[in-house]
Amino acid sequence: MLEQIESHKYSELEVNKSLSDEDKIEFLRQMVRIRRFEEASLKYYNLGKMGGFLHLYIGQESIAVGTASLCGDNDHMITAYRDHGHALAVGMSMNECMAELYGKKTGCSKGKGGSMHFFAPDKNFWGGHGIVAGQTPLGLGLAYGLKYNGEKGAALCFLGDGAVNQGSFHESLNLAQLWELPVIYIIENNGYSMGTSQQRSSAFNNCLAGRGDAYGIEWDVGKGNDIYEVRAKTKEAMDRAHNDSQPTILEFDTCRYQGHSVADANAKKYRSPEDIDYYKENYDPISVWKKRLFKESVIDENGYKELDDAAKSEAKESATFAEESDFPDLSEITDDVYYEVDNQTESGKQGKYFFHD
Repeated sequence: MLEQIESHKYSELEVNKSLSDEDKIEFLRQMVRIRRFEEASLKYYNLGKMGGFLHLYIGQESIAVGTASLCGDNDHMITAYRDHGHALAVGMSMNECMAELYGKKTGCSKGKGGSMHFFAPDKNFWGGHGIVAGQTPLGLGLAYGLKYNGEKGAALCFLGDGAVNQGSFHESLNLAQLWELPVIYIIENNGYSMGTSQQRSSAFNNCLAGRGDAYGIEWDVGKGNDIYEVRAKTKEAMDRAHNDSQPTILEFDTCRYQGHSVADANAKKYRSPEDIDYYKENYDPISVWKKRLFKESVIDENGYKELDDAAKSEAKESATFAEESDFPDLSEITDDVYYEVDNQTESGKQGKYFFHD
């Protein structure tokens, strides 16, 4: 009953009340596309079609979709290595993302980045970073750039619960408040820092976001499986960034269904299958949103099936696209390392670079 009351409260806020039926269906479509893309990725990874690591976003889709839906022209997103969901949520195509997983030259990073390095500068999406918390000072830099250029925007920087213990994150929090920068740190708390429970890895009182108190930073927590709540709390943080150039820490509880990565051999040992099944049954973000739209008479079962079938077909077609694409040529191995060299800028014509004689 409490969950129903809270959900109704958030749905009545202006940020959600103004949503059209088409907007709500689009959120469902995006979440389903992410789910089907990730399932296809898992299938072809296990068939040996991809190299490197694969960190899946299955179970967390509503956070990426809900936050991305609020971004405008001067808002930016940056995340860690579990980046596929964010990439699709900002508008990247399945083809360029799947091809990148395959290491093909038609991929978003020309096959050189793989799963952890999706980028779309034209969509204000800055990756995709493999170093734990390595994206947090970069997110701070995006916010610094916005303020320096006098632009009304926000930098949404996503991280997992394990990253909150890294020194670079705390250094970023210090500067965020000291310089009053419009950065929003969004902790996607799935409860396990790789394979270690939060209780065994992090010292905290009630939540991880509360660490913002030490820096005088506003913070909030919420349910990550409810798009209405995700949007409501993110909108408040974005208003703070846009209007007051102030940072925020948001923490959304969520659950990843797969292991830390597909190579996580102990995924079924450090948490019980019963816990995951219970979450899937009662809190799955797609099921929660679908039931809500059924209740609001926005979509019916046939409409959902049509949407789901389209997502499955798109994911399958993206794998075909990746299969049929070429690998990068060996001669291209030093391309796209330094922008200055590739574009022959003044700075690129000076000095020495490690791959030059």
